[in-house]
Amino acid sequence: MANKGPTFGMSRQVQDKIDSKYDSDLEQILVEWISRQCGSGVGRPEAGKLGFQAWLKDGCVLSELVNSLFAGEKPVKKIQSSPMAFKQMEQISQFLNAAEKYGVTKTDMFQTVDLWEGKDLAAVQRTLSALGSLAVTKDEGTYNGDPNWFFKKAQENKREFSDEQIKAGKNVIGLQMGSNKGASQEGMSYGRPRQIL
Repeated sequence: MANKGPTFGMSRQVQDKIDSKYDSDLEQILVEWISRQCGSGVGRPEAGKLGFQAWLKDGCVLSELVNSLFAGEKPVKKIQSSPMAFKQMEQISQFLNAAEKYGVTKTDMFQTVDLWEGKDLAAVQRTLSALGSLAVTKDEGTYNGDPNWFFKKAQENKREFSDEQIKAGKNVIGLQMGSNKGASQEGMSYGRPRQIL
């Protein structure tokens, strides 16, 4: 799987476009957050895309990260490093399931091969950013890091209106519906007038 040759033509262009979405500044923020969140036991990767991938590839760091966000029972029960590819992919899959359980939407998730084969590390960054944003938004006391690293997600702001307010609103024509003020055909003379012979 990982021993694929170089790509050419359209495949190369697509892969270059995917690779260009990788953000090295975001990488530094994510590494700093994961190090603070999980403690010094997870270490730090070598700078750059390949170092970031190698650090996360076995899934152990990711599993430690998602476990640290849960206050009670930990979703990933067994975290163990293994040199076998399918075990590493299984560990990544457990992280993805736990992140979904935490509240990360399916559209924000990366696929296991995106990380393991290094196909789309920008997607991995998006998933980790979504997880960080969710941790900041939930504010359960489990987030360790600068709250300014991730944006806070919008929360529900429900409003109650009385029947009188609803009736009054029905009489108002909103500007989204348009307005006919100032609409006339005065001055509508385009081109030459019609010639009747």
